[in-house]
Amino acid sequence: MAPTQTFLFLAFLAITSSLCFASDPSPLQDFCVADNTSNVFVNGFVCKNPAMVTANDFFLSGLNKPGDTSSPPGSKVTPANVAQIPGLNTLGVSLARIDYAPGGLNPPHTHPRATEILVVFKGTLYVGFITSNTDNKLLSKVLYEGDVFVFPQGLIHFQFNHGPSNAVAFVGFGSQNPGTITIANAVFGSKPPISDNVLAKAFQVSKEIVDKLQAQFWPDN
Repeated sequence: MAPTQTFLFLAFLAITSSLCFASDPSPLQDFCVADNTSNVFVNGFVCKNPAMVTANDFFLSGLNKPGDTSSPPGSKVTPANVAQIPGLNTLGVSLARIDYAPGGLNPPHTHPRATEILVVFKGTLYVGFITSNTDNKLLSKVLYEGDVFVFPQGLIHFQFNHGPSNAVAFVGFGSQNPGTITIANAVFGSKPPISDNVLAKAFQVSKEIVDKLQAQFWPDN
């Protein structure tokens, strides 16, 4: 193999190897409690002085309280990530409580930085995720109390309460800050709005339909 080819091959191996191990930053000490007062921007959060760390940095209460499901989708996510628990910084995990009214939906969305595992605590949920292009295969299932389902990182997924009463689920994430991209909000509620010409062509509908959809997310326009 020629020297140039050898160099390119080794460079390719180095890049792909680093991608294979991509994840939240690994801790290099017992903990790195997030210092939310710092103005320094890093991948994650700056560490608080360990001498100033207390048990409260690793604590959160309130996940026993139902969330307000009066929003249009009829669901409420109560997160417990690094924004609520500074001690999660660099630890690569977080969780959330999700409440659903009857007929409530956690709309199609993705988590760009985490796989999600869900357990149904109360009620019945219809859940699913969609594989990437070009298959776009829907994998879905009805879950009952105590059932568990996994949503792979980055894939569009949803949960729908099709039971007659409220439902509750708890979810775990493989990231301290999984991020959420709700598809409808992002596409039709972007700031500034995406051109209706673009969306009309993308969804193969008229501009009038796009304008009506965008108006749901831009009511003052």
